[in-house]
Amino acid sequence: MRQIKLPHLPSDVEARKGDLYVDLWKGKETQIKQDKIEKKVVMKNIVIFGAPGSGKGTQSDLLIEHYGLGHISTGDVLRNEIKKGTELGKTAQGFIDNGQLIPDELMVSILASVYDSFGRGHKGVIFDGFPRTIPQAEALKKMLEERGDKVAAMIELDVPEDELMTRLIKRGQQSGRADDNEETIKKRLVVYHSQTQPLIEWYKQEGLHHHINGLGTLERIFGDIQKVIDNL
Repeated sequence: MRQIKLPHLPSDVEARKGDLYVDLWKGKETQIKQDKIEKKVVMKNIVIFGAPGSGKGTQSDLLIEHYGLGHISTGDVLRNEIKKGTELGKTAQGFIDNGQLIPDELMVSILASVYDSFGRGHKGVIFDGFPRTIPQAEALKKMLEERGDKVAAMIELDVPEDELMTRLIKRGQQSGRADDNEETIKKRLVVYHSQTQPLIEWYKQEGLHHHINGLGTLERIFGDIQKVIDNL
């Protein structure tokens, strides 16, 4: 009788080993995919920068909604700390009551406390209204470095001064804000040009500056900002 050679069939032990290798590979493949996903989640801390009336608050709201970023506005943070009666808030209130500017060290301590409250897994934070001077920018950089973080981009909203005046006067008429009158606005813009605008050059040297034309539709301006953030 002629013998027919059958193809090799794996034994039970071999089959189990094969299944094990498949399971191990699937597990490895899943881990590789997970690693790729995790690598895509990059913390993007953004400094949004511009003169009063340049649209920082409006664009911050759009960024928060679109990217799920946290938001730190120095004015809001100070009011909140004072309202809650925290030690930092009480110290800040003391300076305000005496008509003094809040020292950079104290402001950075307050911002650090708020920043830490977002936890380690956050997608990033928008710093709105801070820094306003080069020493503040240096202090912010140091604070983030101590946590293993950094500023990913400084986004400058550039708007002509006559348009800023128009926007702020209109805002004052609509909101009733006492500081949105022509005389006060001019003083605020002088302070911006003398103290805050030099930050543009500082962030250029850091390789983080991104210029955005802040004149136009909200959609176009936000679209330009998106291009910057999506390429970080």
